[in-house]
Amino acid sequence: MSMTDKAPTQRLPTFHLRWLPRQQALRLGILMLLVWVLVALLSPWIAPYDPITQDAAATLLPPNLAHPFGTDNFGRDILSRVMWGARVDLQICLIGVIFPFIFGTLIGAFSGYLGGAVDTLFMRIIDVVLAFPFLVLMLSIIAILGPGLGSFYIAMAMVGWVSYARLVRSQVLTLKHRDFILAARSLGYSHPRILLLHLLPNALTSSLVFSMSDCVLVLLSGASVSYLGLGVQPPVAEWGVMVAEGQSFITTAWWITTFPGLAIVVLAMSFSLLADGLGDKLGERP
Repeated sequence: MSMTDKAPTQRLPTFHLRWLPRQQALRLGILMLLVWVLVALLSPWIAPYDPITQDAAATLLPPNLAHPFGTDNFGRDILSRVMWGARVDLQICLIGVIFPFIFGTLIGAFSGYLGGAVDTLFMRIIDVVLAFPFLVLMLSIIAILGPGLGSFYIAMAMVGWVSYARLVRSQVLTLKHRDFILAARSLGYSHPRILLLHLLPNALTSSLVFSMSDCVLVLLSGASVSYLGLGVQPPVAEWGVMVAEGQSFITTAWWITTFPGLAIVVLAMSFSLLADGLGDKLGERP
């Protein structure tokens, strides 16, 4: 078996909490994610302050009753900015995963099903993409396109699809010789029907599990890009931007970077638990 025939290794490890029962990991992941979704949806009503309004009289206040997470160097409430930042970071996770998932799934399915020269061509393209470090290639694309979330989404789509393509291709290569596919061919079903209605539904399990853990990579990549000034632009509340803004005050105002950093960790853990529990439930380890 060639290297391109092997299923890809995961790009980012998940938090495997083995002391949790299998179903508990899934339930905890869903619960944590639902909490973040509710915070993101309700932030315009539950956030105590406007996330971008500056208050010169309340700069660098430590956590207190009026500002439970403290304030930054512009007097903006950190708690409110963390709540509003959930909207941007969840959007980054959703859009940053869905386009590579769709694009990679279609390419992997057609490549594995058609085989021959088509499969060889796509595998060589995948080899070229994998020859470059993931983050370096993504940053290079963003630097060419210019800073902003749109550039980040394009870069993720251009780089992230290869893992899904290899996963789906490996599944299709195995499934297309199974009895139910041979039966579909003997009944005279068209190739698009066999591929889309018979092969893909059975080949997507591992990709769905991987997409949950891939949300962790997309979240951290989005925060890293924003930290470098190539993603979300100030004064928009985004966790990576908040960490970057507070790095100059880490010794005197630790809360500016600590709370958005913790938010990144907790949201990443919720996706990891969801991937871990979903993998156990579907019989696919993430």
